[in-house]
Amino acid sequence: MIEDDLVSLVDRFNRHTQKNPGTLAEVKDLTRTIEIRFTDGETYQIRLKDGMLSLPFKGDGVSPEVKITTDTKTFQGLVKKEIGPMKALVTRKLVIDASLEDKILLRRLL
Repeated sequence: MIEDDLVSLVDRFNRHTQKNPGTLAEVKDLTRTIEIRFTDGETYQIRLKDGMLSLPFKGDGVSPEVKITTDTKTFQGLVKKEIGPMKALVTRKLVIDASLEDKILLRRLL
């Protein structure tokens, strides 16, 4: 279920960047590894390269530039828009460990 949600988000992001030249310009030269660690489940990584996200894969192979930690219930609530990202951050149900530049970029892209 979580993996399906991740694949759906990746697909949505990739379609969005293909249709929006401004967004593509922001990310086309970036290479990032994004780790999503579920405190009650698996850890996944996704790579951003050439303006596209890879499919998520289990494990923690490469040292990530962006680390996202949450639980599956909060993640699903974020995906379904039942909880906002700011509320999840303030209540520490969502933790993002990244450079300020990457946090700003992540906020603009979500």
